[in-house]
Amino acid sequence: MCNATCLDPRLPRLLLMLALMLAGGTAWAASMLPYGVITLDGQPAPPLQLQDIDGRAYDLQQSRGHWVFVHFWASWCGPCRQEMPTVAKLAKQIKAGAPEIVLINTAESEDTVFSFLGIVAPELTPLLDSDGQVTERWQPRGLPSTFLVDPQGKLRYLVLGGRDWTTPDYLRFIQTLAATPP
Repeated sequence: MCNATCLDPRLPRLLLMLALMLAGGTAWAASMLPYGVITLDGQPAPPLQLQDIDGRAYDLQQSRGHWVFVHFWASWCGPCRQEMPTVAKLAKQIKAGAPEIVLINTAESEDTVFSFLGIVAPELTPLLDSDGQVTERWQPRGLPSTFLVDPQGKLRYLVLGGRDWTTPDYLRFIQTLAATPP
């Protein structure tokens, strides 16, 4: 005869996930967060207006209607250096603009950024926060930090520290966000 000790230990989690799925898609997505993804309260994203390394202006307000992957990094940051190639691979693996990937270099010179990305991820075009003011407004709790901004311009998720964005859990999470209607 089976007692409580012979039940699959994953059963309570599976039942919870089923209940959340029945309750709605957003609750289900939140229950399936990969390791290290923190749910935020949905406050409006701070202003983000910068130029990229080629001098083109970028304004986060213009990205309404789809998810935005806002990634703060610096070349001197060890975890950033390890993570950047996986961000480049993620950019290749997801459909264009799903989500839009926005890289913000924090307070480094254009030459430093160009030299680093030229070796590690030459296909990526970062925004330059040369004076650190945008980073100050966003207040990442260290580098690298990635904010996921929803189609309405609200902060929904935060990922602290370096990640391999090409692992199945993170890819599935990003693809699920991209498939979520605005």
